[in-house]
Amino acid sequence: MKMNIIKKGIADSLQNVGHYGHQHIGVQVGGYMDFLSAQLANKILGNDLHQNVYELHFPASHFEFEENGFIAITGANFIPVINEKSISMHKVVTIKKGDILQFMQPIQGRIAYMAMSTNTEKISVIETSFVEDINNYLFTPAPIRFIPGPAWNDLEPLSIQTLLHQTFQTTLQSNRMGFQLEGPTLSTIEKKSYLSSGVTRGTMQLLPNGQIIILMADHQTIGGYPNLGQIILVDLPRLAQMVHQTPIHFRLCNVSTAHEQYQFIQTPFTN
Repeated sequence: MKMNIIKKGIADSLQNVGHYGHQHIGVQVGGYMDFLSAQLANKILGNDLHQNVYELHFPASHFEFEENGFIAITGANFIPVINEKSISMHKVVTIKKGDILQFMQPIQGRIAYMAMSTNTEKISVIETSFVEDINNYLFTPAPIRFIPGPAWNDLEPLSIQTLLHQTFQTTLQSNRMGFQLEGPTLSTIEKKSYLSSGVTRGTMQLLPNGQIIILMADHQTIGGYPNLGQIILVDLPRLAQMVHQTPIHFRLCNVSTAHEQYQFIQTPFTN
């Protein structure tokens, strides 16, 4: 679908599922930060779930469409308007040549997604309850779950209890590379050097200042900070949507539960 970007946003980009299989040679995976919202936008239009989508951060880009078509916007609500009239989110929106799309104000969430299509034959009716379930899950205040990592047992017992029972919050130093958190200072039992090892999206690292950084889509491929744990995949979209100073609580999880939760949330997308 052809369009012009008539005003560039601060961090917008065209994204997909990411480029896996090359981390061993230092190539970042990338991809969208919130895979649930990205998939939902494509499903609403009947696209392949992994078709490219625009990832939008506020202030977002302004678009002028050069042909007729359809769009669907999901994720964060930035109050989208076409030709200065509000449009619905999580629904098929008809686009006419010459239409101008803008985003007025962020009122919920951190990242919006826009899928596009010119094919009316693929568009099908999506159950409202499914859309509501995904949206409610993304913005629930439930704890972020993680699987303990190699350095988990190197934490002081008091720091373990602090991590599991105290509140942390997102900071302005949060972006596509990583979300740096602010909260009680954590420390290991003894100071030691860690060999650099592979890291991935959702890896929880302990910084030298005792704070946590959680690696996100544009993370590096290896890291030498203590690896405290791994955020489970289904909770990463929730983390990605947390704006500045959102309070975060953590909860322990295991691999089996992480797999079950992913299958549970992913199955409706493939039906």
